[in-house]
Amino acid sequence: MTDDPSRRKVLKNTGVLTGAALLSGMSAVSAAAGTAQAAPRAGGTSPVVELPAGRLRGGVEGGLTVFKGVPYAAPPVGALRWRPAQPHPGWAGIREATAFGPSAPQLYREGGDQVLGTHGAPPFSEDCLTLNVWTPGADDARRPVLVWIHGGGFISGSGSLPNYSGETFARNGDLVVVTLNYRLGPLGYLYFGEDGADGNFWLTDQLAALRWVRDNIAAFGGDPGNITLAGQSGGALSVAALAGARPTGRPLFRRAVLQSPPLGLQIPGRAESLQRSATYLDILGVKDVAALRAVPWPQLIAATIEMFQRTGRWGYWSTPFLPVLDGVTLTRSPADLLLSGPGADIDVLIGWTREEANFAFALNGAYTAATKDQVLSRARDTFGARAAEAYTAYEEARPGARPVDVLMDLISDDLFRMPAVDLAERRAARGRPVWAYQFDLPTPAHGGQLAAAHCLELPFVFDNFDKWSQAPFLAGLSPRISEGLAGAVHGSWISFIRTGDPNHRPMPNWERYGRASRTTMSLDSVTGAVDDLAGYWRRLHRPTAR
Repeated sequence: MTDDPSRRKVLKNTGVLTGAALLSGMSAVSAAAGTAQAAPRAGGTSPVVELPAGRLRGGVEGGLTVFKGVPYAAPPVGALRWRPAQPHPGWAGIREATAFGPSAPQLYREGGDQVLGTHGAPPFSEDCLTLNVWTPGADDARRPVLVWIHGGGFISGSGSLPNYSGETFARNGDLVVVTLNYRLGPLGYLYFGEDGADGNFWLTDQLAALRWVRDNIAAFGGDPGNITLAGQSGGALSVAALAGARPTGRPLFRRAVLQSPPLGLQIPGRAESLQRSATYLDILGVKDVAALRAVPWPQLIAATIEMFQRTGRWGYWSTPFLPVLDGVTLTRSPADLLLSGPGADIDVLIGWTREEANFAFALNGAYTAATKDQVLSRARDTFGARAAEAYTAYEEARPGARPVDVLMDLISDDLFRMPAVDLAERRAARGRPVWAYQFDLPTPAHGGQLAAAHCLELPFVFDNFDKWSQAPFLAGLSPRISEGLAGAVHGSWISFIRTGDPNHRPMPNWERYGRASRTTMSLDSVTGAVDDLAGYWRRLHRPTAR
């Protein structure tokens, strides 16, 4: 709806190119740098690396050296439940690293949902703070490093999901790739204001993992001075939050990829977070965190369903658990952390999908039957007295639009697109490097109702459609177009990770986002750079903007 072909600078049919989850609540719960000791060799010899914590034996898969289930922090169990991540004590002898560790406890339903399918599967355990490494070789090559943080609405996901396998990036980009687990849902996001505990346990996990990468990745053939941190949805918000880290010694990362970061979330302060935690305690019928530490984790996770019901608001993406501005682990909004301090010097690639909110609302009967009056009421939260004007603008942009279509576009802009554009604007005004994209390719799944929904860019970024065979939202996509666009997108991400610039041939020229041109790459069956792609909507949301 925002793409004007007449304004494209460069057009390229990506169909001919070749390539080298906020989630709704589920309904059921299932049970100092090391040195490389040996690279993989012919004849079945397993690779072993020596780290400060101990020796690790990995495996060889498809010509890549892979280490799985590597602990980066002490298990957050017992007295360490709802405590910041603590150093792992290490181990004696050789630790086997050929199997993934358990995923963080989360809601689970066999088969998952009708959009993404499953986004986290058993086994689950509180002893979940592990990471995985894919590398072309545990040698001294000092390759660029990609660290991937999964999303999932702060309640689901895993670094061991096949969808997020580091195989394609490691092989096609000669990169070292790291994926990780971190605490989710009530175990990662509840806030109690305890002395010495602060909040954002999920963030302390991720920070511990990043420090592990900085201190150990050279043993896996990686360059600790050339780390790119990337994530999608809640994972992208994590990337921004981690930009504010002020470590001793060398920086933790130099580049950031933010895919669909929900920067429009209103992150609560301590008082509001304490109230949300009180709601959770009431659901379980316990008085305080001391009593809560005695509750088995399956009961903790099951209470998420009631949290959805008690915290949800009509017309808003449901997020029963949220980060907290606790003044210690997180002092400012994540977007602001990329504008000053250590985050200002980070190269940023940021983008969104055109119809983000269709993921959560397009197939929801409670919303497909929405009335204009309901949507106008929701629009007043954003536009105040200009709600009717905004409704008309969204309605006219989609001929034949239903109220739910207006609502979904409004939510997409409120939560994802406009805050991302605002971050690009503010970085550009400061002369800080930023590239922007919009993923526009719609999926024909579910009769086309999902369009270019949240998460749809993920298999294109990883260029691994074979790992997404169970994802319903990919049904019906043309293999020719999908493979071509995946090759272009995957190649751009590799180029950015390696050089800080997403340009590569045969991709159309992709300029930095600047205040003069506001270049945004439209990723579609026909891909090209568009000047000020979101300009009309930017001015609608911020009338004083030029």
